[in-house]
Amino acid sequence: MNAKRLFVNALTFARVPLILIWAVIAVVTQTNVAHLTTGEAVTWALVAGAAMFLAGITDLFDGKLARKWGVVSALGKMADPLMDKVFFIVAFPMLLWQSMAVGGEGATWHSVSLLVFTILYSLRDTWVTFLRSVGSMYGADVAAMWIGKVRTALSFPAAGWVYAYLALSPQLPKTEGWLFLASAWETSCLFVELFLIVLTLWTLVVYTKAYAPYLKKALERK
Repeated sequence: MNAKRLFVNALTFARVPLILIWAVIAVVTQTNVAHLTTGEAVTWALVAGAAMFLAGITDLFDGKLARKWGVVSALGKMADPLMDKVFFIVAFPMLLWQSMAVGGEGATWHSVSLLVFTILYSLRDTWVTFLRSVGSMYGADVAAMWIGKVRTALSFPAAGWVYAYLALSPQLPKTEGWLFLASAWETSCLFVELFLIVLTLWTLVVYTKAYAPYLKKALERK
């Protein structure tokens, strides 16, 4: 097998073990947070964050390298969005669980935000997969649209930002200045989640309009 193609495919599939490493570390550290020193908690949060960051980086470079090296393949085209979905399926429910585990003032609203965010992401991706399946019956171009790529690209750093807050805010000193920082950080997470909820709804409308003619054909087909 072509070494460059093998490397690109390995980069794509690396998202799964990397995000699972993040999930395991996040669960273990969160469930044992009372027994960890601040230094240990921060260190493990940074290790987990690095795994999540690397998972996001693979999405940024696998497609670029495949096009640069001329090794774009049908497998890669199918595997890349699948690996993205695995990332989201693991990351967002985990962030919801961690939000509830961290608790604190405002935790309920943040958990509700993450719950809406997680459910909407799953429903949107399921619906778009259905639309592509219908479109493929009539020879439609089922490649990701630019708005879908933007949503995916922004979701990686957004997940990292929310995780950083959930993992590090409990370690901040319980003084007035630091508590204000934690509150402002949580507010920024809520705005990030709200922005992605709106963006997800937008992509839902865009994909539905684009595939509406194929849905109509499918409905009229005997």
